[in-house]
Amino acid sequence: MGEKAMSFSENVRSAFRRGETDAVVRMSEAEIERAQAAGDPAGEVEARYSLARVAIRGGDLPGGEARAREALEVALRSGDRRLEERPRHVLAAVARMSGDLARARDLYRENIALNETLGQPQTVNSEHHNLAFCELGLGNLDAARTLFAENRERVFRNAWADFVPYVCVAGAALASAEGDHARAARMIGVTDAAFATIDQVPDPDDAADLATMRAAATEALGAAAFDKEYAEGRRLDPQTAFGYDNR
Repeated sequence: MGEKAMSFSENVRSAFRRGETDAVVRMSEAEIERAQAAGDPAGEVEARYSLARVAIRGGDLPGGEARAREALEVALRSGDRRLEERPRHVLAAVARMSGDLARARDLYRENIALNETLGQPQTVNSEHHNLAFCELGLGNLDAARTLFAENRERVFRNAWADFVPYVCVAGAALASAEGDHARAARMIGVTDAAFATIDQVPDPDDAADLATMRAAATEALGAAAFDKEYAEGRRLDPQTAFGYDNR
């Protein structure tokens, strides 16, 4: 990948994390034209992947899948397996968000194996996070609990700051699945504060999960009780929150 493509990758991912959807679309469409003219498959894959993420964030799962498949086709033609990873991640995410959790689980496992081959431990960790959500959705609480705990230990041990909010998402999801809505409300507060700390917004699939958990906790607790627990969570450091919740 050339210097310009690397710069595009960094800029477009930062814009997406900040929720600047229109900017992502403009940058990506321009990058596709540039990359095709320059014969730069890495730049084209990154741009099509970014458009897929925008479509998913907007609720257009078929559109997201189509853009991801376009990106994967470019990656496969290039012969560079590293370029397959992000499109394959999106295809797994679409399956998960569409409710086909068994297929999503298989796709995440395949992408975990690919990332292990590529020597990308942080991405392996991220895909284990997504795999755990599939297990949770399939009702396999013990498997999900184990995967979440292993991920949390890796994130805190390696000081992977960008992953901390997602560890918190997992904590909220597990609490919600276990019916502990007060803890879920606290962990949603911890999660929102953690994302604000690194100036990012959740990925589309995690944002959808958070919205579902928030609605369930509000319904179970009532708005006033939810707000109280949520506010407490906003004040907690993530590692402290997990220690508190595991007392």
